[in-house]
Amino acid sequence: MTTDPDETLQRLRGSIDNIDAALVFMLAERFRCTQQVGVLKAEFGMPPSDPAREEHQVARLRRLSEEADLDPAFAEKWFNFVVAEVIHHHERAAERR
Repeated sequence: MTTDPDETLQRLRGSIDNIDAALVFMLAERFRCTQQVGVLKAEFGMPPSDPAREEHQVARLRRLSEEADLDPAFAEKWFNFVVAEVIHHHERAAERR
């Protein structure tokens, strides 16, 4: 019994599309939470960045990445990209105060 490569490709791409959609919605939820953090930090005059937390999160995500068989360096790059955007949002929240 042979498998039709086009059918397999379509099935795999469908799975990828579903995963991408889930990632977008999860990322949106993450930003909703971090925006609330930014408002709280602005309200109480806290700095927009928390280097100790970020360092802890990088270590945590690297461990999780290894468990998930994902390149830890990639996970760290992704996290740093997201955190840079979060800090930008926090800075804007502070400016609006």
